[in-house]
Amino acid sequence: MDRNQDRQMKPLAVLIAGPTASGKTALSIELAKRLDAQIINADSMQIYEDLRILSARPSEEEEAQAEHVMFGHVPSNEAYSVMRWLNDVEGHIKQAREQEKPIIIVGGTGLYFKSALEGLSLMPDIPEDIRAHWREEGEKGDVERLHATLSEKDPEVAARLKPADKQRVVRALEVIDGTGHSLAFWQNERSEPLLSEAETVRLTLDPDRKALHERIALRFDMMMDQGAMEEAVALMAKGLDPSLTVMKAIGVWQLAAANSGEMSLHEAIEKSKTETRRYAKRQSTFFRGQLGEWDKFNPLNSDEMAKAIESTLEKFEV
Repeated sequence: MDRNQDRQMKPLAVLIAGPTASGKTALSIELAKRLDAQIINADSMQIYEDLRILSARPSEEEEAQAEHVMFGHVPSNEAYSVMRWLNDVEGHIKQAREQEKPIIIVGGTGLYFKSALEGLSLMPDIPEDIRAHWREEGEKGDVERLHATLSEKDPEVAARLKPADKQRVVRALEVIDGTGHSLAFWQNERSEPLLSEAETVRLTLDPDRKALHERIALRFDMMMDQGAMEEAVALMAKGLDPSLTVMKAIGVWQLAAANSGEMSLHEAIEKSKTETRRYAKRQSTFFRGQLGEWDKFNPLNSDEMAKAIESTLEKFEV
C-alpha cells in the first residue's frame, strides 16, 4: 500500500513538539497508555546517558508507564547528528508500520520532526584540510575577495549570498572545493521522508509564555533537588571536548562554575533559568516558522489539553 496516496488510513504516529517544560512527557505518556503505543525520543539532549536530570528526561517511574526508546542511549563522548537520529528512528518506524502499532514521537528538537517529514539535505563530509583552508581565509577578513572567489567558482550560489555573509560564503567555498559540486546541488539532494503527513497526527504545545517561564523556574529548582549539581560535576569530570553537544546542555557549565567557586550557586541557577527561557523562545519560533500546519494548543489549559487528547484518540478510532 502506498501510504502517500491512501488518505483514509488510520494514522501511524503522533508527533508531539513543544518548548522545554511545556508538558510533553505527561501528554506522551497519557496518549501512549490510551493507544498502547511506543514513545520515541526526539530531543537532542535526552539522547545522552549522562543527562537524565538536566535534560529533563523521563524519570524511571515515568518510563515504567509506557515503552520508551532512544532515551539515554548515546554515550556523552559521541557526537550525534540529525542524520544519525533519522537512522536510529527509521527502524522503530518500520517496525511500527509492520506491526500496525501506533508510535508517539516526542521532543523539543524541531529539526528532527522536519527531517522525518521532509527528508534531510544529504550534505557530504568536507576534507579537513579544505575546511581548514577556507576557514583560515575567512579569518583574514577580506569578505569581498572571498565573495569574488565564490562568484568565479559557483556563480549561482554567490548570487544568492551577500558579500558580507562571511560564514555562508566560506561554507559554499568549502563545499564546492571539497566535493566538486555546488552547494545548491547538495541542497537539492535529500533523504527520503520517513513519515507522510497522512499517517501522522501532529501536535504543537503552545503554552502561555508567562506560565511557561514560571514552570521553567520551578522545574530547575526541582532539578537541583534531584541532583543536577552532581550530574553537572560528574560530566565535567570526564574531561570531554567542550565542543561536544552534551557539554552545551543548559546548566552544565553554570553549575560546574558554581561548584568551582567561579560564581555563586544563586547566580548559576538564575543564569540557567534565563538560558532555558531563551531556549524555549527559540524552540517556539522554530515550530511556528518551520513545522507548517500542526494542531496547536495550550497544554496548561486543562480544557484545551482534554480536547487535544480526545481529538487524537478519535483519529485512531479509540
